[in-house]
Amino acid sequence: MSSDSHLCGVPYASLVATILCFSGVALFCGCGHVALTGTVTILENHFSKVTSDHAMLTDVIQLMQYVIYGIASFFFLYGIILLAEGFYTTSAVKELHSEFKTTICGRCISGMFVFLTYILGVAWLGVFGFSAVPVFLFYNMWSTCNAMKSSMANLTNIDTICVDVRQYGIIPWNATPGKACGSTLGDICSTSEFYLSYHLYIVACAGAGATVIALIHFLMILSANWAYLKDASHMHAYQDIKMKEERELQDITSRSKECLNSYT
Repeated sequence: MSSDSHLCGVPYASLVATILCFSGVALFCGCGHVALTGTVTILENHFSKVTSDHAMLTDVIQLMQYVIYGIASFFFLYGIILLAEGFYTTSAVKELHSEFKTTICGRCISGMFVFLTYILGVAWLGVFGFSAVPVFLFYNMWSTCNAMKSSMANLTNIDTICVDVRQYGIIPWNATPGKACGSTLGDICSTSEFYLSYHLYIVACAGAGATVIALIHFLMILSANWAYLKDASHMHAYQDIKMKEERELQDITSRSKECLNSYT
């Protein structure tokens, strides 16, 4: 078989969607995991110095990191399965397995993938929105620090400019100190943990958005494949009926000829 025929069997749409899905999930999981660790460090060092005050938050973050491991593993397998399904429905493989592709089982499997990908796409829309929350919180801190450095802030007492993370519900109201003001806030914004976590949250949010786009891409591909299988099933049924009628017509013609020959 020539190289051109091999290339005809490559599902480029599924391949692009798989690469985009892997990239998005990798960015979200990798950057999100490191950013969560940096967030705990910032809270422990500057906003909640008593361990018992943020013990629940630490447990929640650790649970989220374990969930990230599960998400990465699941989408690695799911992406490979969808890519394999894409290869299976290309022209080169259809020629080899055309009979199986028109069975009810094949259509049910394709329909199941459509439904599951739709549910995952809706779920990842929620993940994308949730991942934007820490970006917003860190942006508020970053913009407050920039405001203190501006010429307008020099006209006032910078110690009156504060960021209180307790109002976001991240830590309880009895946490000490709970807020950072003036030069202390500026020092926090200058730390490597803040700079790294802020930018990692942005990349993680972008990765979640890329995953949503990849799942929408997969959904279009799977819907097209399911429609092809449905049309192929009707076409095969039509061809079977047509062949049966042709055989019956041939039988009638042959019997008619035999009757004429015996009569003569």
